[in-house]
Amino acid sequence: MKSIEILLIEDNPGDVELTREALSSGKVFNTLQVIMDGEAALDYLFQRGKYSGSRLPDIILLDLNLPKVSGREILRALKEDDKRKTIPIIILSSSEAAFDIRDSYRLHANCFVSKPVQLKDFMRVVQTIRSFWIDIVQLSTSPGTADD
Repeated sequence: MKSIEILLIEDNPGDVELTREALSSGKVFNTLQVIMDGEAALDYLFQRGKYSGSRLPDIILLDLNLPKVSGREILRALKEDDKRKTIPIIILSSSEAAFDIRDSYRLHANCFVSKPVQLKDFMRVVQTIRSFWIDIVQLSTSPGTADD
């Protein structure tokens, strides 16, 4: 079975651990990379500095409210780049504001999911994301490196 590379861009350590636990409870072979600020996320995704040569993810779980560079700016940069715009980006945000949802889709997010407050609901949401995006959806061939 193919391994799925998931990049979680999230600054809340509690949400990182919950997401890690929810993803690991499935039978999917995946690698979860975690980046906790927007600036480092852009360096990772554009393979700059200490991240040169890093593998591009198959899926990105992106929080909107990040330190240094916002999730919107990351979304915009990726969707404007020919080598990265096909990577599915799932907005996973605590926001339920109509503006955030509308703006995310305007910037070409693949979907917007509001983080539930309750632990069991949060776990269910992440497991549903995993089930849909990994078990059901046909992902593009892994983008690998920027030179592909």
